[in-house]
Amino acid sequence: MSLKVIGSGFGRTGTMSTKIALEQLGFGPCHHMTEVMANPSQPAFWAAHHAGEEVDWAEVFADYQSQVDFPGATVWHELSIAFPDARVIHTERPVEDWWASYSKTINKFWMHSDKLELPPPIRAIFDTMQPLISDGVFGGTDRASCVAAYKRNNEKVRDTIPADRLLVFTPADGWDPLCRFLEVPVPATAFPRSNARDEFWALFGGEPAEA
Repeated sequence: MSLKVIGSGFGRTGTMSTKIALEQLGFGPCHHMTEVMANPSQPAFWAAHHAGEEVDWAEVFADYQSQVDFPGATVWHELSIAFPDARVIHTERPVEDWWASYSKTINKFWMHSDKLELPPPIRAIFDTMQPLISDGVFGGTDRASCVAAYKRNNEKVRDTIPADRLLVFTPADGWDPLCRFLEVPVPATAFPRSNARDEFWALFGGEPAEA
């Protein structure tokens, strides 16, 4: 199996809905942070990558046809080179909408992760993910750094990926642009909607109180 779709958009841009949609369209399994948490073979790859070791992206994604969300979105450029025939879907939201969601979910998780009662295997995963994503990509948890990193990534995708290989997408666009881009029929069902704030926090035992 080889990646056919690379997701370059950050978390909280509709990546879970896009994952479900891609799987419905026959591009599954789709890699996502939830896969890192559920697939026992995944954490070691990302720990090695964080440690600066060279990883074989074909091995990392051997069980997947598509990828969206973190941690894959941190290496979308590398993946676009490793899988030259894969198409790139860049999920994106207006900056203020993205920050409103990110600040209450992923960013809040980083700020409170040391206080959450996480199972040891999950704790180990996010001990790797925090320096890789929060520190490495965003440079911290303050609004200015996060928004700057978000804008920078959006610009880099557009500057790097040829237009005929790229779809800038939000789940609100529905099936039509996604299916045209992937050259597959439009399903008769509604486009999936998932991963609201409460769904995110359910993965970690509930949302912590504000500091």
